Amino acid sequence: MSALRELMPAETILYFGDTSRCPYGTKTREELRRFASGNLELLASMGAKAVIAACGTVSANAPEILSSFRIPVVNVIDPVVRAVAENKEAASGPVAVIATKASIGNGAFQRKLQSACSGREVVAVPCQDFVALCESGHISPDDVLLREKVREYLEPVKASGASEMILGCTHFGIISEAITAYLGDDVRLLSASEFAAREMKNLLEASGSAAEQSDAGGHTGEIRYYTSGDTLEFEMLAERILNTEIKAVHISAE
Repeated sequence: MSALRELMPAETILYFGDTSRCPYGTKTREELRRFASGNLELLASMGAKAVIAACGTVSANAPEILSSFRIPVVNVIDPVVRAVAENKEAASGPVAVIATKASIGNGAFQRKLQSACSGREVVAVPCQDFVALCESGHISPDDVLLREKVREYLEPVKASGASEMILGCTHFGIISEAITAYLGDDVRLLSASEFAAREMKNLLEASGSAAEQSDAGGHTGEIRYYTSGDTLEFEMLAERILNTEIKAVHISAE
């Protein structure tokens, strides 16, 4: 969200959090495809001109649903994979990717990295507990529980000597400080969500549908928050993660 707001301050953003059906990382592929289709229809009915599927799990498990929808949809895999492929300085060493169990199990990140970065070792690690830790407020690099889980999950990444690591779940950027504290500053972290936001900016500008910024500048577009779950819980979670007060509207995901 912060990347979108920074890159496109004049755009009105509709943020839908399907919290009644979270976590997505434990769902079946069939469920994820059904969720993706329904959520796209919901956002299109609300007047969206384009959508970021800001979920690595959905991007990995429902790519054809995203790519064939009637309005443009940006996934969170392709943009960040291209960024890795374009970084010639790290073209020979291992590249790591962390995401949910469903994303890593699907293999989409690994296949696309191997195709775009031929010859590089891909170290893929499912980090399912990171989502729950983020949503329960364990986000400080000094948090003992978070530090233990970071060490547990990322030991294979550290041992591999990877110089780049994709944060394949949109939650994971929230704990990037804790990840860097363990892996070290030499490991470049690439947020899948940030590169998806850049892709959306380029798409809207290329199609001539980007909102025009006023001469006064600043953040002139609205941000409207919607959730399929409890609005108070969603507001508390969003405020903890985004560090700003929000108001959310309940809307059914079915």
